[in-house]
Amino acid sequence: MEWNNQPSLDPSLTPSQVLADVSAQSFMSRVFMWMTAGLGVTAATAVFTASTPAVFSAAMTWSLPLILLQLGLVLVLSGLAPRLSAAVAGALFLVYSALTGLTLSWIFYRYHLGSVATAFAISGGTFGALSLYGTVTKKDLSAWGTFLFMGLVGILIAGVVNIFVRSEAISFVSSCAGVLVFAGLTAYDTQKLRQYHAAMGASGAVRGALVLYLDFLNLFLSILRLMGRRR
Repeated sequence: MEWNNQPSLDPSLTPSQVLADVSAQSFMSRVFMWMTAGLGVTAATAVFTASTPAVFSAAMTWSLPLILLQLGLVLVLSGLAPRLSAAVAGALFLVYSALTGLTLSWIFYRYHLGSVATAFAISGGTFGALSLYGTVTKKDLSAWGTFLFMGLVGILIAGVVNIFVRSEAISFVSSCAGVLVFAGLTAYDTQKLRQYHAAMGASGAVRGALVLYLDFLNLFLSILRLMGRRR
């Protein structure tokens, strides 16, 4: 995924506003660069794992420890990133991306390749449009935060419940809600990152990349569950 985040500057802006806008553009360019790198690592790892039976078998056998390790890395990147250098944070993010590729390699066994590619393309277009909206809109999207968080909690609870009841109806509703929630989070998080980038420190671009990476990945999985043709 490539991203060009270079909108023309408004000539009515004051010099300080111009500098702030240029700073935000530069920051978001680094965010999307890291996000693209993370998605590339995830995709390459998933394809390699799915096409290598021994590696796939090991990944599925150790799936729970790998998922716990992923959660640990997310907590480190989210909570300790201000204390990390950009290089260390970037390395941890790429390791997390590779682990995600290992744990998501099963999608190539459950869904036809064409469905995976279609879901990825739709996710990319949706993500790009909503991220652009979050960049250019003059509307303050902060009011979305509470509703999106509530929706996210609802999706998580439904997912846990569905582990036990295995209901197709719950899965369908959760997937629909996931598309709406993560589409909204894409616009919301893009705007928030632009607004508060100056306070995010040296590793801020990596932390921002992780946020948008998770938005994209969950949007993709929700669309894949809705539209994917199963084997």
